[in-house]
This record gives sequence, structure tokens and C-alpha cells, in this order.
Amino acid sequence: MADRSLTVEGEEAMLALGARIATQARIGDVVALYGGLGAGKTTVARGILAALGLEGEAPSPSFAIVQPYDVPEVRLPVAHVDLYRLEDAEDAAELALGDYLMDSLLIVEWPERLGDALWPHSLRLTIDTLEDGARRLTADVPDAWTERWPQI
Repeated sequence: MADRSLTVEGEEAMLALGARIATQARIGDVVALYGGLGAGKTTVARGILAALGLEGEAPSPSFAIVQPYDVPEVRLPVAHVDLYRLEDAEDAAELALGDYLMDSLLIVEWPERLGDALWPHSLRLTIDTLEDGARRLTADVPDAWTERWPQI
């Protein structure tokens, strides 16, 4: 069984973690990023996107809610989602996020806004800020990621 908890220090290390996740990501995967404001969810997402080939800055989708990226901008289609501004799971249901799973990787910030609707095959990453400013990342690794997680 893989170590499902690790300490990450600094923005570069968070970006590198995202890059490692990207090496294992596939179409139909969900990476669910939990954590408070400023925990580093968007930084991990940016690391994933950069490793998938995005050359420019990946804006936080806080206002757009869903920011899609497509080939050739990235090597596989990605929908980067930020559910922070949504009130409840009903609002999230209107986004039809499941449709993205047919042909994209789905990165979801604030997945708790989905309620019980988060897909069971989602890789759930919880980011906590430690007293020294480092981040503690705890992974809930579903069967779909079991063979891939040790590579991260």
C-alpha cells in the first residue's frame, strides 16, 4: 500500500506534485482537491496543466466555474472546475460535469459542493496548511488509482 500522506514545502513543490499526478492522469479521471482558501488547490491544478503542455498561466476558474482546455493546448482535454461560488449540489448538477468524463480529465476544486455526487473513482486530495507554512497532502486513493498512486 502506498503512503497516502506527504508533506510538501513551497509553491514549486506543489507544482511538481501536480506534474507527477499529470504523468498518471487519463481521460475519465477525476482529481478532487479539498482544502481551505489559500491551501494550494489551484497550484496543484496548475502543475497538472503545465505538465500536460499548457504554456501560459492557468487562471483560477473561480468566476468562470469551468475552464476547459483542449488539444493541442494540452496533450489530453481537461476541465478545471472551481465550485467555491456554488451554494449546493443542485447548482453543481446544472453544470453537467459528468459529460466531461467521456473525453476529458476533470480537476475539481471545492468538490464538497457536489455533496454525495462526487464520482467514486475520484482521486481525493486534501491539502492542509501546517504551522510552518508547508502543506500536508492526504490522498484517498480509489481502486482506479491504486496502481498509479505509487508512481506519484
